[in-house]
Amino acid sequence: MWKLKIAEGVDGPYLYSTNNYVGRQTWEFDPDAGTPEERAQVEEARQNFYRNRRKVKPCSDLLWRMQILREKNFKQTIPPVTIEDGEQISYEKATKALRRAVNFFSALQASDGHWPAENAGPLFFLPPLVFTLYITGHLNTVFPAEHRKEILRYIYNHQNEDGGWGLHIEGPSIMFCTTLSYICMRILGEGPDGGLDNACARGRKWILDHGSVTHIASWGKTWLSILGIFDWSGCNPMPPEFWILPSFFPLHPAKMCCYSRTVYMPMSYLYGKRFVGPITPLIQQLREELYLQPYNEINWRKVRHSCAPEDLYYPHPLIQDVMWDSLYILAEPFLTRWPLNKLIREKALQVAMKHIHYEDENSRYITMGCVEKALCMLACWVEDPNGDYFKRHLARIPDYIWVAEDGMTVQSFGSQEWDAGFAIQALLASSLVDEIGPVLKRANDFIKNSQVKDNPSGDFKKMYRHISKGSWTFSDQDHGWQVSDCTAEGLKCCLLMSTLPQEIVGEKLEPERLYDAVNVVLSLQSKNGGLSAWEPAGASRWLEMLNPTEMFEDIVIEDEYVECTSSAIQALILFKKFYPEHRKEEIEKFIANAVHYLENVQMPDGSWYGCWAVCFTYGSWFALGGLAAAGKTYNNCLAMRKGVEFLLKTQRENGGWGESYKSCSEKKYVPLEEGRSNLVHTAWAMMGLIHARQEERDPTPLHRAAKLIINSQMEDGDFPQQEITGVFNKNCMLHYATYRNICPLWALAEYRKRAPLP
Repeated sequence: MWKLKIAEGVDGPYLYSTNNYVGRQTWEFDPDAGTPEERAQVEEARQNFYRNRRKVKPCSDLLWRMQILREKNFKQTIPPVTIEDGEQISYEKATKALRRAVNFFSALQASDGHWPAENAGPLFFLPPLVFTLYITGHLNTVFPAEHRKEILRYIYNHQNEDGGWGLHIEGPSIMFCTTLSYICMRILGEGPDGGLDNACARGRKWILDHGSVTHIASWGKTWLSILGIFDWSGCNPMPPEFWILPSFFPLHPAKMCCYSRTVYMPMSYLYGKRFVGPITPLIQQLREELYLQPYNEINWRKVRHSCAPEDLYYPHPLIQDVMWDSLYILAEPFLTRWPLNKLIREKALQVAMKHIHYEDENSRYITMGCVEKALCMLACWVEDPNGDYFKRHLARIPDYIWVAEDGMTVQSFGSQEWDAGFAIQALLASSLVDEIGPVLKRANDFIKNSQVKDNPSGDFKKMYRHISKGSWTFSDQDHGWQVSDCTAEGLKCCLLMSTLPQEIVGEKLEPERLYDAVNVVLSLQSKNGGLSAWEPAGASRWLEMLNPTEMFEDIVIEDEYVECTSSAIQALILFKKFYPEHRKEEIEKFIANAVHYLENVQMPDGSWYGCWAVCFTYGSWFALGGLAAAGKTYNNCLAMRKGVEFLLKTQRENGGWGESYKSCSEKKYVPLEEGRSNLVHTAWAMMGLIHARQEERDPTPLHRAAKLIINSQMEDGDFPQQEITGVFNKNCMLHYATYRNICPLWALAEYRKRAPLP
C-alpha cells in the first residue's frame, strides 16, 4: 500500500532543508502494508473513480484521507443534520453542522500542522518528468514498477472520450497533452495499441486525425526535440544570448515574470546546446507513429509556426512571428558557427547555467515549479551526468509526487502553506477554540516554522531576485519563493493566533518577524495600487505581445491581482490594530491606493475577475473582503453595492452558486451547466455577501445557501468533491483538494456568527 510520509528527510550531500523538512510530503510504497480489508477499500476507491470519471474528474484524495483517518481512529460522533423544505435553520442545527465539519477537517491535519492535499490537474505536469528520467537512464530507479503502474492509471483515468487528453483534467483534448500522454505511455512500456481501453491506439488516432505532431504547441515542439522525435530546426529560437544582454534591454529576462523566466532559462540552455537524448529503438518507432509522412521528408522550417487550433488559446501577433523569423534566419546561423559559437554562444550558455544553479540552490532543488523542475534537472544532467547538481535534483523528485485513487501525478509544487492559511482562518471563525486547541497549536507551529527567514543568497538583485525574508511561500519554507497573498494570509494567521491564550496555541510570532512580512507585502505594490504575486510589476505591457506560448495568456510580465491586493489590505489593516505606529504613513497610503485599485478593476457587471480560482465568484469574494476591511460598506461604496448585486443575480435556484471554469478563459461569467451549484463556489459567494453585511438587509440568500451546504454534508462530516476550482494563466485549471472542506466550513462559521438564527 501507499503511505504518505510527513516532514521526513535526512540532511546529506544531496538533500538538505532550512527548517527540518516541515511541510514536506512524500509518498512511499510498502508491498507488505495494510490488511486485506484496507487494501480492498483502496481498490474500491479506485474502481469508483474509474466508473465515475466522466462525472467528477478531480480526485477526492481518498488514499491520504483513508490513511490519516485510520491512524487517528476517527469516528464522527455528531449525527447528521438535515434542513427540510420550509424549515428555518436554527442556531443549534447550524452549530451541529459546523462542528461536524470542524471535527472531520481537524482529523485530516498532519503531525507537523499542515493539511496535506493534492495540488495538480494540468496534464502537462507529469510527462516531462518521465521524459527526463528516461533520457538520463534513471526511470526505473526513481519510478519502480508500482510507480509506473500508478502513473499509467492516472493517464488512463483522464483520457477523454474522443481519445485525447486536455490541457487539464476537465479540458477538451489538445495536441500538446495528447502527444505527451501518448509518449509517456509508450515510455512506460505500453505498445502502440496497448493501454486500458485501447488508450494508445485511441490517443494516436486523435493525434493523426488532427494533423499529427507537426501541429503541436511550442512547448511540445521543445520536448519532442529534446527526445529526438522532432527536429530543433522546427522550433522557434530560444537563444541563451538573451541572458547576456544589458539589463536595460527591453527583452532582457529580468523583465519577465519569474515563472516564465525560470521556464525559459533551462529551455534556452537546452536549445542553445541543441541537446537531443539517445535515439533508442522506441524513439525511432515514435517517429513513425506520430506523423502523417515519413520523418525524414518533413520540412521542419515550415512547421515552426504550425499549431493545432485546439492548442491555440493565445495566437501569436504578426510582430512576434517577424521577430522569431528574424532570429531564425539572421541570428541563429551565425551564433551556431565559428567564431560566434565560441565567442558568444558558449558565454551565454555559461551564464544561463549559472542562473539555473542559483535558482536550484535557493529552492533546495525543488525549483519554482514542476515545469521548471524537469527542465532544470535535465540541464544539470546535460552539463554533467555524474555531477552533484543532478543528484540533488533526484533527491527532490519525491516532493512533487502525489498519489490518489486516480493514480500518481506530479503536483504544481504543493499548496501546503496556502491551504494552512485558509484552514486556520476557517477554524478560528468557528469559535470552537476550546474544542480544537491541539489542532490550532500544531497549525500555529506550522505557520511560524514555515516563514522564510532569509533573502536569496549572495547578490540576489544581480540574479534578478526580490526580497523574500519574512515571506511565506505557496508550499513550504524550502521552496523559498515569496508570494504576496501567501505572505498576507500567513501574517493574518499569526496576528489572529496572537489573540488566543498561549497555553492553547503556543507562543506568538516575534514582532520583528511580523515586520519582515510587512516589508515584503509593501514592496510588491504597483503604481496603480494593485499587488503583484512574486516580484514587483513594472515591465512594459507591450511585452505581452511576445508571449511565446500558445496555450496561456499574460505570462511574460508580472501583473497585479485582485486576490493579492485584497489579502494585503486585510492583513495590513489587522496589523495596524496591533502595531499602529509601525510604518504608519506608508501602510495608510498603501491601503488607500489598494482600495482604489479594487474599485477601478471592477467589471461592468459588478464582479471582479479572479486569476487564481474560478473566477468571478472567487474574485468577488476577495474584493468584497478587502473593501469591507477598509471600511467600505453597502451604503457608502458603489463598488460594494454592484458586487452584491452580481452575487445575488447569479445565485441558482437551489440556493447555491455554480460557475464554469470556462469563465476564466472566456473572461465573462459562464454558469455551470444544467443549473448545477458547486459547494466551494457557494461558500465563496456566501462569504462575499457576509463581508457586505447581507444579513442586515435580507438574510434569505444566505439561508438558502447555508441550507444547500448543510444538506450536502456527508455522513462523516466531509463534503463531496465536485468540479475543479483553481486556475492559473487564464486557461489552465488546478485542483485544490482541501477547498471542498475549508470553504464550506468557513462559510458556515461566518454564517453562524452573523446571520440572525433562532
